[in-house]
Amino acid sequence: MALTRDDVVDAAVDLLAEVGLEGLSLRRLARELGVSAPTLYWHVADKRTLLDHVAERLLVDQWQVTPLAPGEDWAEWLRERATRQYRALVTHRDAARVLAGNRPTEAAMPAVEQVLGTLVGAGFAPTEAFAAIQAVGNLVIGSALEYQAERERDAGHHGDPAAHDPVRFPQHAALAAVLADRPGHGADHDALFRHGLDLMIAGLRVQQAGAVARTG
Repeated sequence: MALTRDDVVDAAVDLLAEVGLEGLSLRRLARELGVSAPTLYWHVADKRTLLDHVAERLLVDQWQVTPLAPGEDWAEWLRERATRQYRALVTHRDAARVLAGNRPTEAAMPAVEQVLGTLVGAGFAPTEAFAAIQAVGNLVIGSALEYQAERERDAGHHGDPAAHDPVRFPQHAALAAVLADRPGHGADHDALFRHGLDLMIAGLRVQQAGAVARTG
């Protein structure tokens, strides 16, 4: 049976889970598929293009966008989408690194169009809507990246002991004492993501109200 692009992407997703982004190369992928490296170029132009398709596959559920229902709050709709994307990213190894720098594939474009259209329909100018999507996306990716990077750290390594000196750094020392009582002795990355998203949604509400007032 002839190799398809879906076969290539499926194998890349499996290899990513096994060896991480650093270990995912076209050469190794070709070896896993039992083909020559040049054969892959019939399906993906380069590694970055491959990663665009891998990102699409990892977030496949995110591309099925439910339109804003009558009376539904656009900001809560956007919050739900961002939260779902964050959950999807932290579930898959190195998914945040794959998504960073991603360009939407043709299959993902209807979802992008839907989100843009929803924000424009809420009163944002097209450039404001695009900037909002980028800002929320950056928060999602950055939060997921921190979450996974923290999990990869040595559980017993809490940084330079000098950073906890209560004389030189009293605020940090006080904070460290509070965090020490938490499970894992560290920041709650899920809570930090939600806090950051709350702040961003609040700011977008202000911007949207101003946009509606200008055009009204």
